[in-house]
Amino acid sequence: MSLPHEVLFIGVVAVSHLMTQAALGQALAPIDIIAGDFGTSNPGEMSWFIAGYSLTVGTFILISGRLGDILGHKRVFAFGYAWFGVWSGFAGFSIYPGRQIFFDICRAMQGIGPALLMPNALALFGRAYPAGIKKNIVFSIFGALAPAGFVIGAASGSFFSQLVWWPWAFWSFGVTCLALSLMTLLVIPRELAALPPNPPGFDVTGSIFGVFGLVLVNVAFNNAPMYGWAKEHVFFLLIIGLICLGAFLIFELRAEWPLLPIRVINSTSAFALGLVGLGWAAFGVWVFYTCRFLEIARAETPLTVAAQFSPAVICGLLAAGLTGFLLTHAPVSFVMMMSMLAFFIGITIMAVMPMHQVYWAQTFLSIIIMPFGMDMSFPAATIILSNAMPREHQGLAASLVNTVVNYSISIALGIAGTVEVSVSSHDGTMEDFVWGWRCAMYTAMGLAGAGTILGTVFFTRSLVREGWKVMDH
Repeated sequence: MSLPHEVLFIGVVAVSHLMTQAALGQALAPIDIIAGDFGTSNPGEMSWFIAGYSLTVGTFILISGRLGDILGHKRVFAFGYAWFGVWSGFAGFSIYPGRQIFFDICRAMQGIGPALLMPNALALFGRAYPAGIKKNIVFSIFGALAPAGFVIGAASGSFFSQLVWWPWAFWSFGVTCLALSLMTLLVIPRELAALPPNPPGFDVTGSIFGVFGLVLVNVAFNNAPMYGWAKEHVFFLLIIGLICLGAFLIFELRAEWPLLPIRVINSTSAFALGLVGLGWAAFGVWVFYTCRFLEIARAETPLTVAAQFSPAVICGLLAAGLTGFLLTHAPVSFVMMMSMLAFFIGITIMAVMPMHQVYWAQTFLSIIIMPFGMDMSFPAATIILSNAMPREHQGLAASLVNTVVNYSISIALGIAGTVEVSVSSHDGTMEDFVWGWRCAMYTAMGLAGAGTILGTVFFTRSLVREGWKVMDH
């Protein structure tokens, strides 16, 4: 590739991570404006705007990675942008029937787009670059675009919602995705589009049970704030979902081409995935309820909230650089422990914050600390899984971490929403809202605190077994 061609290739592939996070921010910052047009103010119903998207991103990543291995990563990647664009457009058109359920479905379908993009983007970079400094730089660019994507999405969604009309945020986003799909076909080198000579098989039965299980369990948790666990259908969905997941595990143990090769996941891998799940679950609650607090309790506009989150972009770049340094000078278990500590400190600062306070005090501090938890935990967990898995399953590591990250965010929103609704007196006062918000943040503190404790145990165990061992990454 010539230099201009290479720049375009890196840009089209890496920006998929930016678009993935932008789609999260575009519905979160103006969430009250969108919910108002659908006539809802129930926090459980509003959380579905975010939870539905994260649910499908996390559920379909493993499947889309396998589809890329079979059909070609370039084809699936281009289709992912196209799918992303079409369903973003439908999300905007949901204003016309005026039904929140249609918007929720569109958001969930929209999330399949990033699920198609993320693992195949990593695979394209992996095939395009051999191990070396250029490959490390490319992957660093890919990771550093996540905080920028959230802020850009929040800013654009807020701009259209406040000054134009919120559906235009989704329509313009959809057009951008369709343009990127076309650029994918033109820019990605032809040799990266070649089909593998011996493509793997596809585990249809395991895929069906896995998708149904993950979706049903998630729907149960996110419907609980609206209906309560006492409702039969909520508990029934949870039971059926768990049965499907049990069947999925059984089929995966016997499948010739399993989506999730359970036998290669050892205790170290399971520990790392558990830590990632706790940390990112806490992050999902933090980002959702921080936006809600700033817009309701402090009466900030969505555009102002997007601006207040903007320091996360710079801190994300600093965190990515620090992570690269630590991974070459410290055990990866130490990096994982520090990421959990960053999640816990950032959330605790926000959870104990008084209602009336200047932005530059606790809000600013919390926002600049949280990117360190995000940008340290993901690469550390990916390295731990990569080192623990045999060579033929190396591509599974990042996909599995991505799955846990997005699915844990969605589940945690349901848990926090249940807590908020349970403690609320529903009298509509600001004091009642703040108390519900604070209890939801205490839930996030508990998740991050558990991650910090387990992360310390994980690091101590590694230190006792291996000493201060710096791996060759």
